[in-house]
Amino acid sequence: MTAENQSEAGHEAEYDDAAIRFLAVVWGDGYLSPGGPEEVDRVLSGLDLAGKAVLDFGCGAGGITLHIAKTYAPAEVVGYDVEQPVIDRARLAAVREGLTAQVRFIATPPGTLPFDDGEFDVVFSKDAMIHVADKEWLFSELFRVLKPGGRLAASDWLIAHDGEPSTEMKEYVAAEGLSFGMASPQRYLQAMTAAGFVDVSAENRNAWYREVARGELERLSGPLHAQAVAAVGEEYVAKNIRIWSAMQKVLDTGEHCPTHLRGSKPGGGHP
Repeated sequence: MTAENQSEAGHEAEYDDAAIRFLAVVWGDGYLSPGGPEEVDRVLSGLDLAGKAVLDFGCGAGGITLHIAKTYAPAEVVGYDVEQPVIDRARLAAVREGLTAQVRFIATPPGTLPFDDGEFDVVFSKDAMIHVADKEWLFSELFRVLKPGGRLAASDWLIAHDGEPSTEMKEYVAAEGLSFGMASPQRYLQAMTAAGFVDVSAENRNAWYREVARGELERLSGPLHAQAVAAVGEEYVAKNIRIWSAMQKVLDTGEHCPTHLRGSKPGGGHP
């Protein structure tokens, strides 16, 4: 869930070394969102990335970017983020795994993406779009950097509606303390269509993460507790147990609905 924001001014990193260390305990080394490589594979299901140029938008600490490089034989994967601490970690991981020929990581201030029009065959994103409030701007930029015939395959954290969030949702977002710009599946699909995407779809993943998150909370309070405390300290772990508890409430009601998103840029044939 690493941070992106279309505003140029005032951005401060939200995922520092402590957050990276803690989330590695819960979600795996280099992962800042849940589900590990298996959920990444589900997001990319049915797509052929062999020999393609791939953008990982909001790449975080690079675990997903490196998984794509190792698993799908792309020509290149570019991991992009606005947070320098996570990009630093990602670059070190690429060197450690000997993947610097296939992967590069780029950090820039929030704003227009630092890529040419039509530079990528595939745009992937995993739970990073939530940090961009202006979905219309976001999808117009992702559309711009795709080649004709290119594909968007993403997952993100959505709210089930565009009305006033419930008290429980407000409490969860406040507990997270991150720049969440949550929107509904309808808003996402409308923004994608307005940007020019066709064949757009949204698949609700609430039922999956509702149970996964319950297990994460149980492990944080039990078998993972000592490891997490060793990584970041008791106070940090206690805070996150409170966050997970608040999140579980809105997962159980269905108001928090992680969602898979797909779209295509017309022309050129699909990769």
